[in-house]
Amino acid sequence: MTRALVLTAAVIVSVGASIGLVASGQAPPQQPTPPPPGRQQPAFRAGVELVSLNVTVVDAANHYATDLLQDEFNVFEDGIKQDVTFFNKTNLPIALSVLLDTSASMENKLQTAQDAAVGFAKRLRPQDLAEVIDFDSRVAVLQNFTNNAGELEQAIRKTSAGGSTSLYNAVYIALKDLKKVVAKNTEEIRRQALVLLSDGEDTSSLLPFEEVLDLAKRSETAIYTIGLRAQEGPETGTKGFKEAEFVLKQLAQETGGRAFFPIQVSELSGIYGQISDELSSQYTIGYTSRNPRRDGAWRRIVVRVNRPSMNARTKQGYFAPTSH
Repeated sequence: MTRALVLTAAVIVSVGASIGLVASGQAPPQQPTPPPPGRQQPAFRAGVELVSLNVTVVDAANHYATDLLQDEFNVFEDGIKQDVTFFNKTNLPIALSVLLDTSASMENKLQTAQDAAVGFAKRLRPQDLAEVIDFDSRVAVLQNFTNNAGELEQAIRKTSAGGSTSLYNAVYIALKDLKKVVAKNTEEIRRQALVLLSDGEDTSSLLPFEEVLDLAKRSETAIYTIGLRAQEGPETGTKGFKEAEFVLKQLAQETGGRAFFPIQVSELSGIYGQISDELSSQYTIGYTSRNPRRDGAWRRIVVRVNRPSMNARTKQGYFAPTSH
């Protein structure tokens, strides 16, 4: 099977006061950085509708800026400035869901994809957790959440190629799974990442892309996509590749992530490294919306920082709560 887009890696990241992880054998997460004198963080209360954001800040040279203070962030919702009431720049624990595309189109690239996924998993710290899911015509959990690198590698290595590509189904199932993970206190807050390896072009999902994108926007996740362009011929201009590229860019742009399109499969390891570095360089900020309406409407978010030549990136918005 020939594909214009032979490999994709997408990382879906989510963290906030409404999200955490409860799992057996989990190491205690790191404590948040204490607030500066004179500024107290609000007490965490279950049920408080805090809009949480993962924010990445880079300078003009695309280097991560990790020394900003709370007062240097300005958050706007539908053009109205909001009061930041939660701020954390600690390198929080991470929960990873590693999704491997094992469709037939991955056969020649699967070994390299496995190596890259194993390398990414090996960067986990003791307080981090990961699970492994593979998909082709179906979706299967090969390893539940664990911090055992050996178990994760074993699950990744036993994958084999064959069948079609149910990318949308896999992302949908993973997002639904992550939505079940809820924090009970600030110590359980962790960044959640879904790492997806695929050829990017869905061929057999029952779900439409629009439904998956809607769920991604509602799940407060940031999606990092890597689409490796094929080298077998001038296929990057085909309809299939353009559709796959659109999907990857849309998921990234709407949720505050990034889209990568390398030429060489050997670049995967470095890109995984970039994603890992970004996860460890993000800020977590939160606010309670000034808009009291519970109408379920889409609300646009913009984050700016008070430093020259600095750009902040986060999800583009969220759906307001409803009264029922």
